[in-house]
Amino acid sequence: MYRLCIIGLGYVGLPLAHAFSSKYKVIGFDINQARIDELKKGYDRTLELNQNQLEEALKNGMEFSTKLEDIASCNVYIITVPTPIDKHKKPDLTPLIKASESVGKVLKKDDIVIYESTVYPGATEEDCVPVLEKYSGLKFNIDFFCGYSPERINPGDKEHTVTKILKVTSGSTPETAQKVDELYRAIITAGTHLAPSIKVAEAAKVIENSQRDINIAFINELAIIFNKLNIDTQAVLAAAGTKWNFLPFKPGLVGGHCIGVDPYYLTHKAQEVGYNPEIILAGRRLNDNMGIYVANQVIKLMIKRGYTIEGSRVLVLGITFKENCPDIRNSRVIDVIKELQDFGCRVDVSDCWADKEEVKYEYGLELLREPDISHYQAVVLAVAHDEYKIFKFEGKNQVVFDIKGILKNADGRL
Repeated sequence: MYRLCIIGLGYVGLPLAHAFSSKYKVIGFDINQARIDELKKGYDRTLELNQNQLEEALKNGMEFSTKLEDIASCNVYIITVPTPIDKHKKPDLTPLIKASESVGKVLKKDDIVIYESTVYPGATEEDCVPVLEKYSGLKFNIDFFCGYSPERINPGDKEHTVTKILKVTSGSTPETAQKVDELYRAIITAGTHLAPSIKVAEAAKVIENSQRDINIAFINELAIIFNKLNIDTQAVLAAAGTKWNFLPFKPGLVGGHCIGVDPYYLTHKAQEVGYNPEIILAGRRLNDNMGIYVANQVIKLMIKRGYTIEGSRVLVLGITFKENCPDIRNSRVIDVIKELQDFGCRVDVSDCWADKEEVKYEYGLELLREPDISHYQAVVLAVAHDEYKIFKFEGKNQVVFDIKGILKNADGRL
């Protein structure tokens, strides 16, 4: 009988642990004691699970712990830790390696270690397996085995939840691959796709988000061109979208833990083997600069209204990386804020979803909960939270810039 341990209880790990708890004995492991304490009390700050769901999982026998001795009896370890990039935009495997070290210390004969974290092709077997061998003293594919099943969690999405998204699976041996696929098939109602190797599964994951990144970069470039031509980009996309095979991408800031990060994992591996990926990096450069572009458009509109930029008050609505979600990881709204501050603007930020303390820690910003919009010379709608769709902008001569294209009478938008 499988006894599962989910390593890392964030946006990916916690919903997965909850889903598995309906079928198997599950222990959720995280190094953050505060996180564990909150979960034991039935509170999930990511809002992926509500109190009833957590209580249901606890009734099913799911446990939470920060202690390695509590997970030593498990025979399947699923690692769902973050895989960020560093300040040089290079893959940072530190959380993955640390998690592998922890698992290695409790690994036993015939155990299976499954990775869900997004990595470049080869990372599981070339970077993680040696760590497991070192700390366990066991031999890969003789004493223990590995699998890779890339996460497909969409934070804040209550429709496409973990069990409703088709899952790619793989294993280090044919027998292990079947076991991993069988394990996930027990909970994934949407079905599974068994990839022929771990590297194929790793590559499939990293190109999913690279593809989206490139498509959004194309639309962002179109928005810049159409702005210069004084053409409404949203109207153009609506017209083009009437063709049956037109892809419905929209312009915007590209952040978050996936689309704004994963392409750098692929380009890193490509450069490692001697190939310089031109299209992927071009898309990344364009998307990474969209925050600066937005800020400059806001400043131009303010100048046209006769405002003195130095000391002008600007309100930015939204700091999370996407709508109706508290996730602030790699939010590119910060680029807009910093550029406006560089122009000399006094920038206030409000977000009805983000955690105030987390924003203060991550970005050094004090969030306003209920700002008086009429006090600002310019307002930037950065995130399309449902709450902002009903805002009324009535400031006299006020500049309103709508990044998300949800307002009818904005002065500027992408």
